[in-house]
Amino acid sequence: MTIEERFVGGVVILDIDGRIGEDDADEFHLCVQDALSRGRRRIVLNVAAVPYLDSTALGEIARAYTSASRLGGTVKLLHVCPRVQQLLAITRLDRVLESFDGEESAVRSFDVPAA
Repeated sequence: MTIEERFVGGVVILDIDGRIGEDDADEFHLCVQDALSRGRRRIVLNVAAVPYLDSTALGEIARAYTSASRLGGTVKLLHVCPRVQQLLAITRLDRVLESFDGEESAVRSFDVPAA
């Protein structure tokens, strides 16, 4: 797994390539925590190149969301493949994590006040 960080309109986009598994959970966690520690509260996880998430990865994504929320931010998902979307639905994380098909709409979503 590799993670590339970039910025678009004040939003941190983490482009994740490869499977997020038990061996990669610490690296993923540290990457998100690093962004949060630098004051980055608006995070998009681009999972277009992630073919599958296991339970460890789902736990880490939920943990990232919780960490960001506690700091007044949030984590959103971008380009979720059908297989991963199904896992999010089964675990009901799809009710908590917003997901987007387009980068522009994901970035713009941070400018919309929460209901």
